[in-house]
Amino acid sequence: MVVLITGAAGGLGTAVVKAFLDSGASSVIGVDRAWTNHPTEDGRFQALAVDLLNPAECAALAERVKPVDALIHVVGGYVGGSSIAEAGDAEWRKMLDLNLYTAVYMFRAILPQMLQHNRGRIVAIGSRAGVEPVANLGPYSVSKAALIALVKTLALETKDTGVTANVVLPSTIDTAANRTAVPDADFSKWVTPESIAHLLVWLASGKAADVNGAVIPMYGKS
Repeated sequence: MVVLITGAAGGLGTAVVKAFLDSGASSVIGVDRAWTNHPTEDGRFQALAVDLLNPAECAALAERVKPVDALIHVVGGYVGGSSIAEAGDAEWRKMLDLNLYTAVYMFRAILPQMLQHNRGRIVAIGSRAGVEPVANLGPYSVSKAALIALVKTLALETKDTGVTANVVLPSTIDTAANRTAVPDADFSKWVTPESIAHLLVWLASGKAADVNGAVIPMYGKS
């Protein structure tokens, strides 16, 4: 299996890369805007620096790594603290760019080759806020809701093609960055990157062939 993982250098992305390597994937391509260090394992891992907000770079990436069996779209961003009345254009654009348009560009780039081969798995990381909006997180919640709609629409359009599309909705993920941002939280209630990664491995496998258009909550103990 050839697996392409976006946002692979982040706290969740590194766990996802490890899980797919541990699962025996023949090739894992990790994509991020920039890399400072990355795992190596038997030559099966490749780290690529790509600007996913550039449609041309996404198209070139898809051409370079094809054929891809599974696209695991982890990349995303978070900005919060402003009400709808206060949030500025820059905040809205940033959230829509990172949480929606990166997915649009990557899905559009990868999907044709999957349809050509009548097989493929597309799995995106959404957020609980996409179905349970939070006050003062308007741009973030809306962008994640849009991602869910995108994935569900894609699932309808790929029905009976051998390609599936699903989205996983974690609540707060137990990463180093989140612990730094909320140092007084009860981390034991957060979702671990490893548990998310194990689910992604299963969704990318042949065992999940009948799962399409699913919106899967992973809320931990919260």
